[in-house]
Amino acid sequence: MLARHPEVLVVDDDHVHGLVDLPLHCLSGVTTHWALVRSTAKAYGPDLRLAVFTGDRVTVDRVQGRYRLGAGWVSHLLQRAVVHLWQSGAVDPQLVGRSYGRRCDALVRALAERGIAAHGRSGMNVWVPLPDETGAVAGLLQAGWAAAPGARFRLASAPGVRLTVSTLADTDIGPLADAVARVVGASDGGRYG
Repeated sequence: MLARHPEVLVVDDDHVHGLVDLPLHCLSGVTTHWALVRSTAKAYGPDLRLAVFTGDRVTVDRVQGRYRLGAGWVSHLLQRAVVHLWQSGAVDPQLVGRSYGRRCDALVRALAERGIAAHGRSGMNVWVPLPDETGAVAGLLQAGWAAAPGARFRLASAPGVRLTVSTLADTDIGPLADAVARVVGASDGGRYG
């Protein structure tokens, strides 16, 4: 489809680079203008707000031009820290990814045991389809859990909430699933599902 529209700028944002064991299905290069961004923050630490960026010459030049409008540089200290982590093997991104995957799988299973459909194939988030995003977010917050309303993460799919497992301990999985079940039960007259 994109090949029929070569003027479209395609940006592949691989924000979980190094964390998932699924192959990257990149669309970069299908159109005339494209960019590929691979983040370091998820695999190596959120304070390392760096990414590797490439693209066609025009797109790269435009991004570099935008950088000139601001500070125009990325911290050399952070760049060196990331290079050190890459070269030393101090962080095993596959191990980090498996840890996220294990927690996602556990949360999806715990929700299923409570009759709640959810999915999270890769990365650090679980998607829970719900009819009332606002009510669910408010109910979870009252129960002590933060959840992101799904509206900002979807274009045409049904409402839901995004639950991030990055800070969950194994002992948090059951209580979070219980809280989601209570919120879902409250929003649909007492039935889970």
